[in-house]
Amino acid sequence: MPDIVIVYEDTNLLAINKPYGLIVHHKNSTDTQPALTDWVAASYPELKDVGEPFIASGTPLPRWGIVHRLDKETSGLIVIAKNQEAFDYLKNQFQSRSIRKHYYALVYGTPKDPVGVIDSPLGRIGMKRTTQLEGKKLVDGKEAITEYRTAKKFSKYTFLDVSPKTGRTHQIRVHLKSIGCPIVGDHVYAPRGWQSPPGLHRLFLHAYKIELETPGRKSLVLECDLPEDLQIFLSGLE
Repeated sequence: MPDIVIVYEDTNLLAINKPYGLIVHHKNSTDTQPALTDWVAASYPELKDVGEPFIASGTPLPRWGIVHRLDKETSGLIVIAKNQEAFDYLKNQFQSRSIRKHYYALVYGTPKDPVGVIDSPLGRIGMKRTTQLEGKKLVDGKEAITEYRTAKKFSKYTFLDVSPKTGRTHQIRVHLKSIGCPIVGDHVYAPRGWQSPPGLHRLFLHAYKIELETPGRKSLVLECDLPEDLQIFLSGLE
């Protein structure tokens, strides 16, 4: 189990910095790879029944109070409720889009506009998400909105501050690809044949800030630094 750092904790919730390479929930009841739920189970066993069950391959598994998720390849902040009232309160904020999430992403190329909004519904081909919504094999087609702004330009890359307004699977990765700027290190959505640059061994996507209201009606802004490996890679581009 990779090291997990607690960024914030009170009587109703805690926020942790999830490391790269760690899944949030197990894929099914026989999945043995390390998951964030294993850490919660060991550290906060009383949270087993907080939140509705998580359905994995048709099997209900304990949610352990985890309100939202990040991809295995993405690092950063995840909020965990410590009681059912807090879970319901935070879940309602996510559904009403009143919680603001912010990510750092390094992308190939340069967006046409330095600041922009990507408003493209996401469909799905098999397990991959896409903004293409025409075709016999495509399903769903859910609304997806992502805001971004340029934080810094490099010769071949652009460092972006990204804020998704909806929470679709792989939304940021698919949306940035759709404007011709796939995330560096994304082996799923980068164009075929593209390789990660030397010195980078992961997806360059990190959830660094989240803004929410606690069940006690307190405005809370949580942040965590860019992981050291991403900081080192970024500094090497300057």
